[in-house]
Amino acid sequence: MTSDQLVAVPEHALPTLRGAVTGLPSYVPGRRSLGADIAALASNESHYEPLPSAVTAVAEAAGRMNRYPDMAAVELRERLARHLDVTTEEVAVGPGSVGVLQQIITGLCDAGDEVVFAWRSFEAYPILVELAGARPVCVPLDDAEGHDLDAMAAAVTDRTKVILLCTPNNPTGVPIGHDRLVAFLQAVPSSVLVVIDEAYVEYADAGSGPDSLALYRRHPNVCILRTFSKAYGLAGLRVGYAITTAAIAEGLRRTALPFAVSALAQKAAIASLDAGEEMESRVSAVKQERNRMAAELEARGWKLQPSQGNFLWIRADAELLATLVDAFNAAGIMVRAYQGDGVRITVADPASNNRVLRLLAAHAA
Repeated sequence: MTSDQLVAVPEHALPTLRGAVTGLPSYVPGRRSLGADIAALASNESHYEPLPSAVTAVAEAAGRMNRYPDMAAVELRERLARHLDVTTEEVAVGPGSVGVLQQIITGLCDAGDEVVFAWRSFEAYPILVELAGARPVCVPLDDAEGHDLDAMAAAVTDRTKVILLCTPNNPTGVPIGHDRLVAFLQAVPSSVLVVIDEAYVEYADAGSGPDSLALYRRHPNVCILRTFSKAYGLAGLRVGYAITTAAIAEGLRRTALPFAVSALAQKAAIASLDAGEEMESRVSAVKQERNRMAAELEARGWKLQPSQGNFLWIRADAELLATLVDAFNAAGIMVRAYQGDGVRITVADPASNNRVLRLLAAHAA
């Protein structure tokens, strides 16, 4: 290349980010608690301390933290395969279900491909899609705060590679019924990967949502996405997984950041699966509190959709939302506000939940 062929660069020019990155909205995590008197109900974390067996497993694994973790997470995948009656080859793990989702989108989408999902739903969806250079196709929720599956099916084009279905939906808590999802899968091309994101499935009442494993066995274009961050109480360790065909799972492992799931996380996840009865007892207590709160709020005039997650959703216009956010902040209660849509409140211990109920009683219609 001759000197006259060189591209002129302004003096003192500095590296710049890709346009796709500078235009991305920032993911907004739940705010952190700054004191013992603050009720941290913004992040949908488990309010229980980690399961004792998981703590023990982490302590034992900590003595070997100078070694890299098993990149293939073979022991954890084998344990998950037994737990869900699938093969080890059908399991892929990553740093939380959102990490696995990034692997899915990276593995399946080229620039300009489309990913269809409901909105409002999990905030990371449009961010991960745009970061991959794909195009997010947002389909509004229906009047019951759930997925409008007919509209989502109609939004599929020849550029659609992935459909994301969050059930129970975050932040509204509304599940997708099994029969509705059966009909949806029959209407969607088999070339499109349908990801059933079940981050909160453990909190759902039996029969309220889909039998995702049965659907996966019948429809090989189904991918099940789950996490240990919620009911299992491992949000701080970051481990999630997907159940999908062996070919897709192998691709997800290829797109994964090397050693992204720590040895501590892998051991804690295995121990948590082995302590299923204790986890289910905790989940049952959360469900009882969720139902108690919903019943009391509805009795006071609040209109709620039945939630199947570990949270409640209050639809609020801009004026009501501002009023509620100010009131929660003044009361030392940290909730998750979604501008233009509403507020999500994590169900926690009875004392914290009672603080929420007292505040909302004072603001009831």
